[in-house]
Amino acid sequence: MNFQEITGIVAAQFGHHDINTDIKGPQPILIIPVEQIALVCRFLHEDDRMYFDYLACITAIDNGAGLATMEIIYNLTSIPYGHDLMIKAIFPRNLPEETLPVVPTVSHIWRTADWHEREAFDLVGIHFEGHPDMRRILLPEDWEGHPLRKDYKVQDRYHGIYVRYEDGPRLD
Repeated sequence: MNFQEITGIVAAQFGHHDINTDIKGPQPILIIPVEQIALVCRFLHEDDRMYFDYLACITAIDNGAGLATMEIIYNLTSIPYGHDLMIKAIFPRNLPEETLPVVPTVSHIWRTADWHEREAFDLVGIHFEGHPDMRRILLPEDWEGHPLRKDYKVQDRYHGIYVRYEDGPRLD
């Protein structure tokens, strides 16, 4: 099944006005509203024509204050049918003093999303609503901020350990 066929099936199910595509890059991308992520992903997983049984990766991107958006990208594969799909949602970015942006979890569809979503939360600061264990996965629980955000401010010290290395290592 090719990208156009998959897009047609999804658009017929969820409405053509909510579905967009980006075919400029090496892999075409299906762009959906952030509110529909869980619904579309469940459909892609359960529909017998497509059966995307494998979530390979979730990528979270902070586009910075200029664009004021973030992106979440899902790389899906149907192992039995041998086709791949990349889906993306673009949503408003929060300011540092505001609550984190919220995206519906897909961990109830693909168990591997549990770890991918925790990584996106930890490093980029996206909260996945409905996630069974939304806590940091790479950084300590008391770490301040989300280091892959464009507005991240590196703390000088963490528990007395010097962590800022912008001007080279400091051995004081």
